[in-house]
Amino acid sequence: MNQILSIDNTKKSKIKNNNRQPVKTTSIVMFFAISLIIFGVFMIGSGSYSMYKDSVTGTSSKATITSYESGERKVTIKVENRKAISKLIYNWNDEEAIEIDCSGKKTVEEVIDMPTGTNTLNITVIDVNGQESKDQRTYTIQGDVDIELEVVGNNIKVTAEGKEELSYMTYRWDEEEEQRVDINDMTIEQSIEIPKGLHTLTVIVVDVNNKSETKEQEIQGVTKPKLEVTTDGSDNFVIKASDEQGLKKVEFIINENERYMLNLEGRTELEYAYPLHDGENKLEVRVYNMDDISEISRVKLTK
Repeated sequence: MNQILSIDNTKKSKIKNNNRQPVKTTSIVMFFAISLIIFGVFMIGSGSYSMYKDSVTGTSSKATITSYESGERKVTIKVENRKAISKLIYNWNDEEAIEIDCSGKKTVEEVIDMPTGTNTLNITVIDVNGQESKDQRTYTIQGDVDIELEVVGNNIKVTAEGKEELSYMTYRWDEEEEQRVDINDMTIEQSIEIPKGLHTLTVIVVDVNNKSETKEQEIQGVTKPKLEVTTDGSDNFVIKASDEQGLKKVEFIINENERYMLNLEGRTELEYAYPLHDGENKLEVRVYNMDDISEISRVKLTK
């Protein structure tokens, strides 16, 4: 009897242990689930904080730049930024840039003069972290006097037109003495020789009402090679060419169909004779210097 009871107790003990096993598994699953939720909340919070921090420091956004006409021949530049602004830099077209120290302000306004004609305003803003923001706008305004500068060969052509009669024009290279040209007309075209090297030309045109316009441009002056085509008194034509910086090549065409070329490899002077054909010779000779600036001569010679 005692033996039977012992067996029954053992079975009951095993049944109790089997009932406890599912309880332990459920606890483990719940533990991991709660851990994952906590981890997810932490990651979301961390990301949100990072985004918030970026927005506060301004590392994720650039400055807002606007510019607009704000008066007669005036443009207002307005800059807003979450981060303090270090510098505002602007220039018209390819002119020298003007830099303004913004002293750590977050909003900056600057009123500037607008030149006449069609001009492009380039704006750069740099914040205290060195981050750059850029903007570019084009403005067109017709003034009382309009001036255009165009490089033609070794000269610069100045063209000016006024709403009223133009009185006179002055021009100067760099800081040299001004040269004056009287106009007394509605328009003017003036050719000015460009000195060799890099120079700044300043042109001022004044109308009869004493209204003026100034145009300033930096110009790289080059020198054309010298060229002369003559005969030597016999049956040849002679090409004479020279250039201080060196000659690159000479090309010549006889009667529009015979083409020849001489490589000069930087020599500074050339004198070259070539036989003329019987009858009329239409010659076209072009010489190039080492800067690829050329000079051309067209002549007719008869043998």
